[in-house]
Amino acid sequence: MRHKKHKYKVGSCPTHRKALIKGLAGEIIKHGKIKTTHAKCKAVQPYLEKLITLGKTDSVSNRRLADSRIGNKLTVKKLFGDVSPKYKERNGGYTRIVKLADGRVGDNAEVSYIMLV
Repeated sequence: MRHKKHKYKVGSCPTHRKALIKGLAGEIIKHGKIKTTHAKCKAVQPYLEKLITLGKTDSVSNRRLADSRIGNKLTVKKLFGDVSPKYKERNGGYTRIVKLADGRVGDNAEVSYIMLV
């Protein structure tokens, strides 16, 4: 049975969804916040929270694991150098999703900001 195995359907196939979430997480780490659809925000939030928690303890194995999950060495360096040390004393809740009032032009999809707190 696959009870409680819900995933957000943000891509056409699982490999596209994984690549999309990996790219979104890297952009959030790089820029601090991004504007995208609400479904994509909800899909990337747990992935990003786990990456920041991983970055709190700086070790070679954690850096390699983060590199395999992000795929960009400069972003991993920023995660371990700038982003994660800010949340050393915080026990979760590193991101915030803010819904925007208007829908996206064209298809009227719900648009949100996802940002680091």
